Amino acid sequence: MPTWVIRSVSIPLSEDQLKGLLKRYDTNGDGRLSQKELKQAFRSLGLKHSGWRANHAFQHADANGDGFIIEDELNQLVKYASKWGFTIS
Repeated sequence: MPTWVIRSVSIPLSEDQLKGLLKRYDTNGDGRLSQKELKQAFRSLGLKHSGWRANHAFQHADANGDGFIIEDELNQLVKYASKWGFTIS
């Protein structure tokens, strides 16, 4: 009788889950994400070309141009970044 072994399973993250994960990378606790923090978040989440993607996502979401992603802009960032298929393995 054959034995089946599941080697890995990838489960897509919801937008709320991704938002929660990104908030964890607010390393200085100021309630906003810098471009450096976003780049580190993408890299830690295993996203290829994390620097390039962080730059593009940042430009897309930083509506007020202050150089940070604040709470109001985070939803736009998550919608933009969700298309890259973040998963939990």
